[in-house]
Amino acid sequence: MTARLNLGQLVATPGALEALEGSGETPLDFIKRHAAGDWGDVCEEDAEANEEALCNGSRIFSVYHTKDGQQKLYCITEADRSSTCLLLADEY
Repeated sequence: MTARLNLGQLVATPGALEALEGSGETPLDFIKRHAAGDWGDVCEEDAEANEEALCNGSRIFSVYHTKDGQQKLYCITEADRSSTCLLLADEY
């Protein structure tokens, strides 16, 4: 997969790391998708906003689910591209 955006510093919350450990996945499974422009389960409006953000420098937001379907994860790259955070939806 080719990266479509600069992710900056990569961080993940303890809750996200625990959920991923429980599902047998790694943060990079989701970070790579996000960087490649696979926005996951966002609505059409958010997908369009992400595509525009690639050009205008706005925040980029993706939504994923663990493969066991137990947890919803958000992946957010800040507008200034200084960092990307993987977190549980209820931690937002």
